[in-house]
Amino acid sequence: MGLSAGSDLRPTIENARSIHFVGICGTAMASVAAALKERGIAVSGSDQGIYPPMSTFLEERGIAAKPFGEANLAHKPDLVVIGNAISRGNPEAEFALEQKLDYCSLPELLKHRFLRSKRSLVVSGTHGKTTTASLLTWMLEHNDLNPGFLIGGIPNNLGQGARFTDSDWFVIEGDEYDTAFFDKRSKFVHYLPEAVVVNNLEFDHADIFGNLAEIQTSFRRLINIVPRNG
Repeated sequence: MGLSAGSDLRPTIENARSIHFVGICGTAMASVAAALKERGIAVSGSDQGIYPPMSTFLEERGIAAKPFGEANLAHKPDLVVIGNAISRGNPEAEFALEQKLDYCSLPELLKHRFLRSKRSLVVSGTHGKTTTASLLTWMLEHNDLNPGFLIGGIPNNLGQGARFTDSDWFVIEGDEYDTAFFDKRSKFVHYLPEAVVVNNLEFDHADIFGNLAEIQTSFRRLINIVPRNG
């Protein structure tokens, strides 16, 4: 039976040797797919619009990206990662559900495959996340700590928006938007924060939050999972 949000995903995510990304042309999805490919994982993916620069990025790394279609999952990968832009009705999402394939969101994959062994520094807030995450990463880099990072932009002094290293430190931009169609929690609750930066709070994402109070509740949930030594 397929695993999903609320199931015990950890063993499957940690041990999967073949992973398919539905919505692979998103910057974060592509970066994580490339990191897994470098680690010897069989990676494939699909999207609706496959064009430069992401198509070039994936091609250079030997990752095949195809238009959405059930045939892309015919090989029954160990794990299907479903992007948060994917909704019910997507042929691959429907196929994964019908065939009871193991599936998860990108934040869940990050949690179990990358962040569990790291000192995760989550940068959140309505505005300034990318800038602040870039500054924090550069501070760690300048002190020779070689941090991993996943940022929603490409800082000029880092040259890339994502990097996965052997360092204990990992800086991640924490988005309050929902995780996936099957998991309506904010993405950042999956990131195992040792420390949280909250830049500011304003009403945003009116498609999923009804008012500022709902956004504040989401951020309280994030702060409440910081460990006592954080």
